[in-house]
Amino acid sequence: MSDATRDGGDALIPQIRIMRRSGQQQRATFFELFFDLVYVFAVTQLSHHLLASHLTWAGAAETAFMLLAVYWAWNYTTWMANWFDPETAPIRLVLTFVMLASLLMAVAVPRGFGDLALLFACSYATLQIGRNLFVVLATPPGAFHQNFRQILAWSILSAPLWVAGGLADDARWPLWLAALALDLAAPLVRYWVPGAGSTPMSQWAIDGHHFAERFQLFVIIAIGESIVLTGVTASGSEMTFETGVALALAFLGSVALWWLYFSGAAPVIARRIGHSSSDDVGTLGRDIFTYLHIPIVAGIVLMAVGDELVIAHPGDDLETTGALAALGGPALFLIGLIACGFRAGHHIGWAPFVAVGLLLAGIPVFDGQSGLATSAFVLVVLGVLAVIEHRREVREAAATGGAPATGEVADAP
Repeated sequence: MSDATRDGGDALIPQIRIMRRSGQQQRATFFELFFDLVYVFAVTQLSHHLLASHLTWAGAAETAFMLLAVYWAWNYTTWMANWFDPETAPIRLVLTFVMLASLLMAVAVPRGFGDLALLFACSYATLQIGRNLFVVLATPPGAFHQNFRQILAWSILSAPLWVAGGLADDARWPLWLAALALDLAAPLVRYWVPGAGSTPMSQWAIDGHHFAERFQLFVIIAIGESIVLTGVTASGSEMTFETGVALALAFLGSVALWWLYFSGAAPVIARRIGHSSSDDVGTLGRDIFTYLHIPIVAGIVLMAVGDELVIAHPGDDLETTGALAALGGPALFLIGLIACGFRAGHHIGWAPFVAVGLLLAGIPVFDGQSGLATSAFVLVVLGVLAVIEHRREVREAAATGGAPATGEVADAP
């Protein structure tokens, strides 16, 4: 990125420095952590929406759709904050605008396919267009400016479909699916527009330290929400021995998810990002974080819903949808970890595949069986996998003469 771009020369909006300084390792700022609080609420709303639907297929489809929209709004803002400094007043104001729009989206989630559909759609479209429009106006002509012009064009293209879907009850699903498909496809085609072509990936160089940290924090948001959901459910239930056991199993399951991600996937991704060239790091960031973290987050949310069902009714047997949530959630999480490992060029051992197979095979087995037994089975599978993966990491570190990796991004050689 050129110095002119960083200084904001020739921008349509006169401004002080708003870009992050080059040549320095970036970390998440306190304002970015503050920004994430809105998405803690959004993830909680999504979990409650799925529970309120009694885990029907229609409710699951609505929740999955809104989760993608919420995640996409957060993801795009994270890309922006990778280049723009949240410690400057103009960027804080932009992020505050995005927070407000995101809060309105989250408020609309419980009735996002009902009477608040238009609020959900308009909030999403407004934050996407508004954020990208600011970047276009605040940066001088050049490659970086042109990239965001093309991103803005795609946001404007999908916006009418979002709004129309919010207005049309009968045509909501096809309109919103078309809108979301456009938004999801845009990075894959590198924001191609007629006449200008696609944006070169060399222009999407990211700070690996900051970018990895931000997505790790979103995983923390999802895991933290699962702990809050199970804790609130337990506090509202009669504290019997069975309830205590169910709560303990749910909490230890969350610990296992944290361990598998932050002691397994995160270090692998960190090493790969840290040793990538400037041309490759943008593509890696797009693939691993923008796309492949979706099943990780969705799996955590789904598992939390399964845990809540068990805690609320620890003595009951699970119905089919409950078994799908309790076992399918961690399986989806592991599939996301495996996909991230493959994309990072990491050798995947046999254990994660066996764990996914056991969890999926357990769905028909535990359908109609004890919820406590199901939670115990999930914890055993995840716990054993965490031990196996940790031992493998220790062996690999010993073979290379190093220490087991952490989630910190290594400096490129």
